[in-house]
Order: sequence, then C-alpha cells, then structure tokens
Amino acid sequence: MNVRPIPPEESLIEYPCDFPIKVMGAHVEGFAEAVVHVARQFDPGFDPATVEHRPSKGGNYLGLTITVRATSRTQLDELYRTLSTHPMVKIVL
Repeated sequence: MNVRPIPPEESLIEYPCDFPIKVMGAHVEGFAEAVVHVARQFDPGFDPATVEHRPSKGGNYLGLTITVRATSRTQLDELYRTLSTHPMVKIVL
C-alpha cells in the first residue's frame, strides 16, 4: 500500500498541541506503567498523573487515556506504531 504523507498545510492538527490517545489492554499489573513508559519516550514531559483509567464492566480490560504533547505528524505516527505493537496493548485509538 502506497501512502503519501500529508503536507502540513493539509493537516487538521496544528502542532504543537496536546493530543489524547486511548489505549486498551488486559487489566494486569504493569499495563499502565508500560503505556506511560512508551508515552515518555515520545514526550519527555509526559505527566503520569494525567492518565485517565477506565476498567471494563467485567474488570478484565483497562482503558487508558494519555494526553501527549504532539510536536509533529511523524512523532504521532511513531507513537501509535510503538503502542500498537506493544505486547500488552490490544487497541490504540
């Protein structure tokens, strides 16, 4: 699949900005910490106290909302790619 980069003038996002990302995974020890670790790789100023936690109804899954300081489309693409391929992560939105 050939994907052409979106020129900055066509982007709907103005950088830098605070950008929320939803991450879901099994509700296991270490999941939130793993997501925070990845977020800090792309946003060194990321504050773990800002993470929103939402357990599923049955308690088997945990939804996290992290808000990172996005500086470019490349940064966001790499962050999504890194989260999506993490073994503890099921879904990234």
